[in-house]
Amino acid sequence: MRQDTRAYLLLVGCSLIWGFTFVAQRLGAEHLGAYAFNAARGYLGVLALLPLVWFLDTRAARSPHERLQAWRSVVKPGLFIGLMLTGGQTLQQLGIEQTTAGNASFVTGLYMVLVPLAGVLFGQRTTAFTWAGIALAVPGLFLLTWTGGTIGAGDLLVLIGTLFWTFQILGVGRFARRVDPIRLSVAQFAVMAVVSHVIAVVQSPDAFAGLLPAFGAVAFAGILSTGVAFTLQVLGQRHARASIAAMIMSLESLWGAVGGALLLGERFTTLGYVGAALMMTGILVAQVPSRAEREAELSGEAAPPVPVPEPPSTALRDD
Repeated sequence: MRQDTRAYLLLVGCSLIWGFTFVAQRLGAEHLGAYAFNAARGYLGVLALLPLVWFLDTRAARSPHERLQAWRSVVKPGLFIGLMLTGGQTLQQLGIEQTTAGNASFVTGLYMVLVPLAGVLFGQRTTAFTWAGIALAVPGLFLLTWTGGTIGAGDLLVLIGTLFWTFQILGVGRFARRVDPIRLSVAQFAVMAVVSHVIAVVQSPDAFAGLLPAFGAVAFAGILSTGVAFTLQVLGQRHARASIAAMIMSLESLWGAVGGALLLGERFTTLGYVGAALMMTGILVAQVPSRAEREAELSGEAAPPVPVPEPPSTALRDD
């Protein structure tokens, strides 16, 4: 098998896991509140990523001092990004209690469109493809979420959460080039775990009473969606073209809907299917690189970082 083909298959597996994580979140919501679920998921995410940190440190032959300095360098950015992650993940989990995994996956996928748009605020140039993606995604969002003359409450919460995801992703994009991105991911998951844990127990001393029946869902979200999927992403991106990899990652929304249909029996309305198709098309169109980006990619120069979600299922989304 060709090296690039193997890389793309790894990325497909990564996006598949992330998409099905929405199903895990929906199932976990039946037993745990949003804060307790996110705390448990965050702790498992940290544990899942630490072996990868150790492996990469060992392969790079980093000294104990270098490893300590690497950890220190992620404290401040990890705090900011972790708080953004906490906001996005909390609203997503609260929303998914009131909507379907399919809806949540597509609404969350809007970050693929919002990130380049928000980048304009920081002096980044956007392309015609981004605006075309927005023109398709916005009416698609309306068709997908409009119910009975209003937007569903769960969909609205997930949509607001996407704004947090957008700034979390911009933060990762800003800091991941300066610090170890995997340590940065560990830091942000640790922040989410601790903050969510504190809020959960303040709200209810029995917040974690449903952990055992929810453990399968929590383990999928915390271990597979973080440790396994992130490792697949790291391995896949080493030999994948950035533009193609970005589009493969965008399939997370589609896999979320497929998972909801297969495992939860979810179905869209007729207008919902049209909306989902428009949103998926808009998300993919927004990932089309500009001519300058394509030329840089083909010439072997630095290419734009690839979206990693999450989200938003995994939450180290290095856009």
